[in-house]
Amino acid sequence: MPEETFVIVGASLAGAKAAETLRAEGFAGRVVLIGDEPERPYDRPPLSKGFLTGAEPREKAFLHEEGWYGEQRVELRLGTAAAAIDRAAHEVRLASGESVRYDRLLLATGASPRRLDVPGATLQGIHYLRTMADAAELKRALAPGGRRVVIAGAGWIGLETAAAARGHRNDVTVIDPEPVPLHAALGPEMGGMFAALHRLHGVDLRLDQGVAGFWGAGQVSAVVTSGGAEVPADVVIVGIGARPNTRLAEEAGLEVSDGVLVDASLRTSDPDIYAAGDVANAYNPLLGRRIRVEHWANALNGGPAAARAMLGRDVSYDRIPYFYTDQYDLGMEMSGAPAPGEYDAVVTRGDVASREFIAFWLSDGRVVAGMNVNVWDVTGDIQNLIRSAARPDRDALADTKTPLSDLL
Repeated sequence: MPEETFVIVGASLAGAKAAETLRAEGFAGRVVLIGDEPERPYDRPPLSKGFLTGAEPREKAFLHEEGWYGEQRVELRLGTAAAAIDRAAHEVRLASGESVRYDRLLLATGASPRRLDVPGATLQGIHYLRTMADAAELKRALAPGGRRVVIAGAGWIGLETAAAARGHRNDVTVIDPEPVPLHAALGPEMGGMFAALHRLHGVDLRLDQGVAGFWGAGQVSAVVTSGGAEVPADVVIVGIGARPNTRLAEEAGLEVSDGVLVDASLRTSDPDIYAAGDVANAYNPLLGRRIRVEHWANALNGGPAAARAMLGRDVSYDRIPYFYTDQYDLGMEMSGAPAPGEYDAVVTRGDVASREFIAFWLSDGRVVAGMNVNVWDVTGDIQNLIRSAARPDRDALADTKTPLSDLL
């Protein structure tokens, strides 16, 4: 009888943590980890934070030492694209023409940056940030300083790269069609706080307008806004969101809608195929709905959860979405996903003006999300509040003297 084989497509954080968990849980069969990048698996947050600012070396991003994969008998296939899945034959066909048989398959194919489809979009000097190679190229463009940097998009990637660019002493303009940065992620209340932060550090925010095109003779020299203004640019960064990499799943006939649809055990519509990380649109039992989470913590925890499910363990993946960011002197952790229209009040405790506070998003009195800014060791309490579905007294919630644990 052939050796049982688990194949993971995507040498990402989710994929690598799944492989690590398979071995930790005692799986003795064959593990094949396939990645289309030439680099071994690495963390992505440093690409827009420590690596891009120069605070951390490139090597710090890697998840494991190079020899770990051989020691753990994980077959690491780098620079290798998966071309197709043959569900009937239980095979993954590679771009090289080789096929790899699987008993269980995990899709950890991640997401790709959304592209701007406007005139001049193919000019040199326009950057997207997703891979280590992207970050290295962008760092070379920013590190000399004295450049005119224009960023399309005031989301997390846009703001983190704005902070990095200012740290390298560049002039920075951020363009976004929403009235405040991070409008979709945080709403207008806390989005306004991030606007004030970046203006304090010299960023020119052009809000309520989009990017209509780029000018330049081969190399970008200006960004044209939807209002008709021309903003001079030596370097452009586009950070307007990401699309889940679902082509393999779609062509294989799996159920797909804003990601690969999976149940609470991260199993797809095929019982032998699972999905985790940015590509998975998973049913979350705690939230009672599907959610696709693109943040680091989801890959960190989702990969191991999928691995355990592949081994036949009873898995119910009900993690509260978690995200963190570092911008200038601001460090922040976010628990929950407070989309506009899904909450009716925001309560803060601490000093918002000095950026040392906690914000709570409430819906019908229940805490549905919490963000701690330069306040530490409270994530567990915030997540317990969310899980409890309690309706804490608002005055007590805002009172720094009342322990969060007393509000459950």
